[in-house]
Amino acid sequence: MSDLKALLDISSRDHQHLCPRQILGVRLGLLGMHSIGFNEPPAKKRLLVIIETDGCFADGISAATGCTVGHRTLRVEDYGKTAAVFVDIETGQAVRVSPALDIREKAYDYAPDEPRHYFAQMQAYQTMPDPAMFTVYPVFLNTAVNAIVSRPGVRVNCSACGEEIMNERETRVGELTLCRACAEGAYYSEYASTDQSLFSDPRIALHTLASKG
Repeated sequence: MSDLKALLDISSRDHQHLCPRQILGVRLGLLGMHSIGFNEPPAKKRLLVIIETDGCFADGISAATGCTVGHRTLRVEDYGKTAAVFVDIETGQAVRVSPALDIREKAYDYAPDEPRHYFAQMQAYQTMPDPAMFTVYPVFLNTAVNAIVSRPGVRVNCSACGEEIMNERETRVGELTLCRACAEGAYYSEYASTDQSLFSDPRIALHTLASKG
């Protein structure tokens, strides 16, 4: 199994400090990979990790697994939980790994001389055995892994807004090909008084950027 200290060094370098959630992410990432048959990050894009929160925990997961958003092997489904699902893209095998519900309390047993909870976790999370730290169980994805990974390079244009849609994320509504924002509603709203995009006219864009400089 990968050297824990080396992985923590990677995580702390990228995050500019080391904290308990990074350690938790590294340990959880290693266990998740091992649970579906990988003792180290696979060379090809065979491992997909779906994390349930962002932040420090995500950096630890990425350090352990080599999965990143940029490589489309790390996805965030933000449930606000330090948990993750690990998927073998070729076989579809998947497990979910989450911290034991009493992991913080157990930390004191592995750092008995450290009364401060933050530093107790920093110490304990590096030495606690996996069964004391985590719960692991098999799962199946409600969306097929092929649909999640999709085919990179596929591009279409939305019939409503005209913007390009990549990676098979379009929605068919009758004869229309729509982006999710037009089909289901976006996660943002435009100001009612906005007549056009601020940057639709390059002269406006240059003037705005210049005024901010």
